[in-house]
Amino acid sequence: MGVVAKAGVWQREDLRRMDFTSQLDDVPKPLALDLDGQGRSLATIRRWTRNALSAVTEDEAEDILLLVNELASNAFDHGRSPRRLRLSRSMEPCFVRVEIDDASPDPPTLGTSRLGGNRGRGMMLVNRLAKDWGVTHGPGGKTVWAEITCEPL
Repeated sequence: MGVVAKAGVWQREDLRRMDFTSQLDDVPKPLALDLDGQGRSLATIRRWTRNALSAVTEDEAEDILLLVNELASNAFDHGRSPRRLRLSRSMEPCFVRVEIDDASPDPPTLGTSRLGGNRGRGMMLVNRLAKDWGVTHGPGGKTVWAEITCEPL
């Protein structure tokens, strides 16, 4: 995983722009937004993510925001709400990893939705944008992750 400057869990008052690269050490510490029981909205999640993306290009930021939005939407719709969002960056090769934890054991599926015919395209977008994505199962749920390539700093 990558290195980040401000590790730990986001607090409501901490919506300022965050530096995504480390000046302090080389220990990978993802930025994390705790969503469990907080009733966070997609707008709050997008705003927090945008603030975390100071060291990527505008095009990369837009792609990362789309990944975050789709993974978080999927967790809200199918995963009994998201619990935590993590962002991390690897420098060589350069990529950003997005992780969303939720309480459902069910993996996401491509192109199908139990919510209606106009739905079910989020994971197809993730599949198209991400260099790789997957699911890690753990106690109490799963983590859906996606990685997107970036330009080296």
